[in-house]
Amino acid sequence: MATELLIYFILLALLSEIVGTVGGFGSSMLFVPIAGYFLDFHSVLGVTALYHLSSNVSKIYFFREGFDKKLILRMGITSVLFVSLGAYLSKFLASQLLEFILALFLIALSLLLFIFRDKKLPPTKTNALLGGTISGFIAGLLGTGGAIRGIVLASYGLTTSVFIATSAIIDLGIDTSRSIVYFFNGYMHKDDLYLIPILLLVSILGTFIGKKIVNLLTEKQFQNSVLTLILITGIVTLIKNFPY
Repeated sequence: MATELLIYFILLALLSEIVGTVGGFGSSMLFVPIAGYFLDFHSVLGVTALYHLSSNVSKIYFFREGFDKKLILRMGITSVLFVSLGAYLSKFLASQLLEFILALFLIALSLLLFIFRDKKLPPTKTNALLGGTISGFIAGLLGTGGAIRGIVLASYGLTTSVFIATSAIIDLGIDTSRSIVYFFNGYMHKDDLYLIPILLLVSILGTFIGKKIVNLLTEKQFQNSVLTLILITGIVTLIKNFPY
C-alpha cells in the first residue's frame, strides 16, 4: 500500500476505533466497509479479525471495572459457534457480493435504529441466545455484527464500562474463532500482515480516546452521529458495489 493511502487507512481506522469504542459495538462496523476501499473484501475479513483481537484486549483493559458473566456465557457460546459457520460460508461468496450484502445490512440496521431508537428488547435469556447467534453469524459472514450484540446488551441496563467490557469479552471469543477459520480459508496474506502492528497501536490509541469522550456527548447526540455515519457508509458502499 502506498504511503499516502496508508496514512488515510490509519486515520480512518482510528476514527472507526474511537466511534466503535464510544458506541460499544466495536470498530468493525465502520472499519470493514472503509477497509474495502484499500483491500479485497476477503483480505479485509482476515485483517479485521486479527485487528479486532488487539482492539478487544484494549477495551477489556481500559474498561476493566466489571463485566456481566451470565451475558458472556449466554451470548458468547452461541456467538462463537455461529461466527465459525458464517466465516466458513463466506468463502463460497464473491468479495463484491459480500460487500453488497454488507452495504444493505448497514443501511437497513441504521434506519431501523433511527426509527425504533426508543424501543428496547426484553432482557430475556432467549433474546440473549438469539442475539449471540445472529451477531456471531453476521460477524463471520460480513465481518461485523457488534451492533446487533449492542442492541441486546442495551436491554439489560448495564453501566457504560460493564457494557463495553462485556461486549469486548464476547467479541474476543468471536474474533479468535473466526481468525482460525479465516486462516484456513486463505484470507490472511503475508503482504497484509505489516498492517497488524500498526492497527494494534491504533486500537490502543482509539480506545483511550474513546474512553475520554464517552461522557462528553449525550446519548442521543452520539446515537444520531453514529447512525448517520453508518447510514452514509452503507450508501457509499452500496454505490461502489452495485451490480450495474
